[in-house]
Order: sequence, then structure tokens, then C-alpha cells
Amino acid sequence: MVEIKQSDFEKYCSRLSSLKIAVIGDVMLDLYYLGKTDRISPEAPVPVVSVERKEIKPGGAANVCLNLKTLGVTPVMFGIAGEDSEGSMFMENMAQNGISTENIVIENHRATTVKTRVLASDQHVVRFDMETTEEILPETEKKLSDLLRENIPFLDAVIFQDYNKGLLTFNLIKSAITAATEKNVVTAVDPKFKNFSAYKGATIFKPNLREAESILKRKIVTGNDIEKAGKEIMSMLELDKLLITLSEKGMAAFERNKKMSIIPARSAKIANVSGAGDTVIASLVAFICAGASFEQACAISNYAASLAVEDVSIIPVSIDDLKKRLVENEVLIKST
Repeated sequence: MVEIKQSDFEKYCSRLSSLKIAVIGDVMLDLYYLGKTDRISPEAPVPVVSVERKEIKPGGAANVCLNLKTLGVTPVMFGIAGEDSEGSMFMENMAQNGISTENIVIENHRATTVKTRVLASDQHVVRFDMETTEEILPETEKKLSDLLRENIPFLDAVIFQDYNKGLLTFNLIKSAITAATEKNVVTAVDPKFKNFSAYKGATIFKPNLREAESILKRKIVTGNDIEKAGKEIMSMLELDKLLITLSEKGMAAFERNKKMSIIPARSAKIANVSGAGDTVIASLVAFICAGASFEQACAISNYAASLAVEDVSIIPVSIDDLKKRLVENEVLIKST
């Protein structure tokens, strides 16, 4: 088990507020209708939910921004929204959460991505999505590329958060990776089944097991399979660091010229795994930029994810809750 000196952890935490980390990816509006149900509809064999409250949250790549914000980092969001009421709602919600929308480009032909969830007594009843998945317009691609290049000199890292909704085109990815590399800015990738080769040379790559299988076009089952896959992906994409998330089995971490490290999952209670990947990439990159080693940052992000999955809705993880979880699990040790 990884152990972190408490004094080192406090030092990392003190540096978080000085960091500025960009997130570029598919933003969404998350709507939650929460209530209770005690009867079946006479119109169809479905439950009738008596809605007691409605919650609005930044979703998708915007949830990564929210996680960074909760950790104390200054997030810089790059994304697109539609010229519709949902887009306006998204922009207002971002502002309410203290996240700037100045680098959100509006495409008037495009629908804002919305995920609506209905929950009754902490159980998901149904989710329905409204979205557009075609690639962004060439002028939008250029505008986002120009905006990112303008901001690169002031950033500590760029996180690419892809949900295959059309924003992260091959050309935009390559342009952003090149611009960041030129300025020695950390690049971290949470991919989604497309444009893998465009991320060649990224600092950190964080696929889940299915995405790793998609890259290599084969099933990954055993521990030996995972180790072999990790080495191949590291070589193929010329990576410094690779983290393959394995769902309930935890994570497999790889660094150049080092052996694979398996990090077991830490949550005893799993209510909802949605958003856990956002928490992992946000905390992983934040703590690496704050001075933690890759091994330490992986451990921290693993415990952050254990907090995120315990809530039925998608929530960011606070630094206080994270510290408490690390203390409970004896990850933080007193300096001698």
C-alpha cells in the first residue's frame, strides 16, 4: 500500500489553489428528478414517481471542471453548447458553480447535450438523453484551437475529456497536444473509443478496460493480459504514464521503465459509478501538478473515486472528505 507523509500531503494541498488546469471536451447538462414511488402506472407497467425536487449539475467534461474546482484548483473549461434553453441553463449553472464559460463556444445548429435521470428512493428509474454527436464545424474547431493556444502559457495542465459527442476531433487533439508539449504543459487524456492515435506523446493516458481493449482490438482478461496491454499502449502512444481503470478490480498503473502496479478498488459501498472517471482524472492531474509522484497521485485518485461512487447522483469530492478517507485508510502517515 502507498503511504504518504502527512506533511507532504498538506504541501500538495497548499499548492492546489495556485494551479490552473484546462479541461477540453464534451460538456453536458445533468438533470436529476428525485422523489419516491409507491404505485405502478395504470397506463403502462412502469412506476409513477412523485417528484420532490430537481437538481441541475454540470455534466460530462464540465464535471471534471467541477471536481477540480472542489479541490481548490482554478479550472478553465473549453467546450461547446447549443443556442437553446438547455445551453442557457448549462451556462447559468456553470456560473453558479464559479466556473468561467468564456471559452465555451456556441453552435447555433447544435443541441446542448442533456442527460436526465429520474430517481426514486435512491434508485435509478430511467435516464433519457438529448444529444448531437456529429463533429463540430471547422470554424468551431479553429476557434477552440486558437483559444487553447492563447491560454496554454498560463496553464499547468490540459485534460482531454472525450465522450464521443463530436468536440474532440483528430485535428483539434493534435493541435492541442502540440501546443501544450511546446510549452512543457502536462497533457492528460480520458479517451472514448475514437482518435486514439491523435494522443501520441501525451503525458498521462487513462482508458478504462473496454477502451484499452478497443485500442488493441482484443479482449483483456488476466493480470498478464493487463500487463502486456499496458506495455503495448505505452509504446504505441509514446506515453510517460498510463492508468487503466478496471472497475471493481481497481487500477493498473504504468510508468516508463517501471513495473506495472495494481491498485485495488477501495469503496465498500457502490451506489453509482457514473462520474467516477471524472473524479479520477481530476484528482490525478491536480495532485501530480501539485508535486505528488505518479504512484501517490494514483492512490489519492483511487480513494477520491471511492467517495464519488458512494452517492447515487454524480458528485464532486471535497478536499476535506478526501483527507478524511485517506486518514481512515492509514494512507497518510505522520512525519518522523
